[in-house]
Amino acid sequence: MSLYRSDVEAADALKTAYQNIRTEIAKVIVGQDEVVKSVLISIFSNGHCLLVGVPGLAKTLLVQTIARVLDLDFNRVQFTPDLMPSDIIGAEILGEDRHFKFIKGPIFSNIILADEINRTPPKTQAALLEAMQEKAVTAAGITHKLQQPFFVLATQNPIEQEGTYPLPEAQLDRFMFNVTLGYPTFAEELQVVKNTTSTSKVELSKIIGAAEIVAFQQLVRNIPVSDNVLEYAVKMVAKTRPQGELATDNVKRFLNWGAGPRASQYLVLGAKCHAVISGKYSPDIEDVQAVAKPILRHRIVRSYHAEAEGLSTDQIIEQLF
Repeated sequence: MSLYRSDVEAADALKTAYQNIRTEIAKVIVGQDEVVKSVLISIFSNGHCLLVGVPGLAKTLLVQTIARVLDLDFNRVQFTPDLMPSDIIGAEILGEDRHFKFIKGPIFSNIILADEINRTPPKTQAALLEAMQEKAVTAAGITHKLQQPFFVLATQNPIEQEGTYPLPEAQLDRFMFNVTLGYPTFAEELQVVKNTTSTSKVELSKIIGAAEIVAFQQLVRNIPVSDNVLEYAVKMVAKTRPQGELATDNVKRFLNWGAGPRASQYLVLGAKCHAVISGKYSPDIEDVQAVAKPILRHRIVRSYHAEAEGLSTDQIIEQLF
């Protein structure tokens, strides 16, 4: 049974819920507006999010705060070089009745915080990424469905490369967004230090639960998109492919590899969600552009020329608009 009488009513409810969630999160997280927006869009679009930033930028606190405001089950997994797949998905054990039974791992939750995902070997990364794609895990030949909604918010430290296992492109592609966190401004940092060096405690209200989130995820898929916006999104992705017919001279020079079809799908879904939280009932080209950077930046590979000229992936993406 639908929670709302019409898609218009549901769209209005999503916009209101989004604003209320932002207000609650702002009680704990100072600044980082674009980061919070991207994470919430990925949740309502039924995608996963990779947060990249140096230590101490409140990546973990942000995810914990979102889980508290959304009234969802939350588990945190600290990724280390000795972490095994069974530490994430669970394992079969021999019970007292001499029968094997499956003990569920931390992945059986609504929100998984994969802390420092690049600190663990590919075998363990793959166990998590299978769950992200299939929304299920297989142990001893039996498939166990994960509860809905389910999303992974992974963090990654871009500084140290020693003792890390960078995510391969194919695994990075599973994430809808790659969100980079910058340092706070002086005023924001002043506020952070004030808030965190006193005894004041913040009480957070729970805004929405699992049923509403699943309804909103369905709503985002139901939102109509005009053909010109759809073509714009697909064309933008096609332009990133150096071997493709739409590639510009700049793309051929500055990129080795472009984005795959999953990027086109996420651009359209992200634009739909961005439109609704902005008070519109259908996305336009500006909505596609608003979500383009976090969706494309981990799906394109810069060439030697781009690195030599100091061109960032974001600057290359801007040339596609």
